[in-house]
Amino acid sequence: MIDYAVMFGFFAVSVALVLNLWRLLSGPSLMDRVLAIDTMVINSIALIILFGIQQRTTVFFESALLFAMFGFISTVAYCRFVLRGDVIE
Repeated sequence: MIDYAVMFGFFAVSVALVLNLWRLLSGPSLMDRVLAIDTMVINSIALIILFGIQQRTTVFFESALLFAMFGFISTVAYCRFVLRGDVIE
């Protein structure tokens, strides 16, 4: 039963990634594009977690945690660059 749930999760997150890609390409403003990239990072983390569940190993959970930290820092840095013009004050 868990295999069907994981396959449905792969399908749902993949559809979400495609819709985020559409928002990234057609976003009317720069902040819409930043939000689409941040959401794509979250969906990529979900794909990594789902793959870890499918493979029944914990290595992918650690990589998802590292990817989440990198995604958060890059989103904050890019937003500061857009709003202030520089990252480091």
